Amino acid sequence: MLVVGLTGGIGSGKSTVSSLLEARGAVVVDADRIAREVVAPGGPAYQPVVDRFGPGVVSADGAIDRPALAAVVFADASARADLEAITHPVVGATMAERLTAQAGSDNVVVLDVPLLVEGGRRRAGGEAAGGERSLPHGVAAVLVVDTPPEVAVQRLVRDRGMKAADVEARMAAQATREERLELADVVIDNSGSPEDLRAEVDRAWAWIEDLHRRRSRPGPG
Repeated sequence: MLVVGLTGGIGSGKSTVSSLLEARGAVVVDADRIAREVVAPGGPAYQPVVDRFGPGVVSADGAIDRPALAAVVFADASARADLEAITHPVVGATMAERLTAQAGSDNVVVLDVPLLVEGGRRRAGGEAAGGERSLPHGVAAVLVVDTPPEVAVQRLVRDRGMKAADVEARMAAQATREERLELADVVIDNSGSPEDLRAEVDRAWAWIEDLHRRRSRPGPG
């Protein structure tokens, strides 16, 4: 098993890249998807979220109203910290369980983790330089989906109907573009067309397959 981290800022197109990697044979463990599961009714974080944020973040069907919750936490750093304290441990534990299920396989596992940088994980130098890293879940390499912030804002306003000010507030709560790029082994440029992005993913997948082959070779002796 080779574990590769995938990250990128809001509007970068990370979810699209994740789907393209899955189509090429990767097993994707998606932190956002797991985060939705753990706050679903009956999930381990559901009641703690309701207890902390109140009935205003619960929709008529009993599910968490994600836009209402986002409006609260992106306007208040302490509220965001409280939400992260509730959800991050159970999301991390679930991700670890899913990785354990892949242990011993020959799969490439992509950990789709938006907060890979924000969690305080940094690295000094690249793998080729033998740089030290502190990354979760045995991540061997990091892919960063990179999009200029102004392009990301335009896409989210156009495609999701978000307000530019809301997008910019969420960007401000994330790591900077420079911090993400510092962490990257491979940068996937998503500033162009869908065809350009597919070519970028093909290039990244070839790099991953080469890394997997190199790491799978038996050592001397």
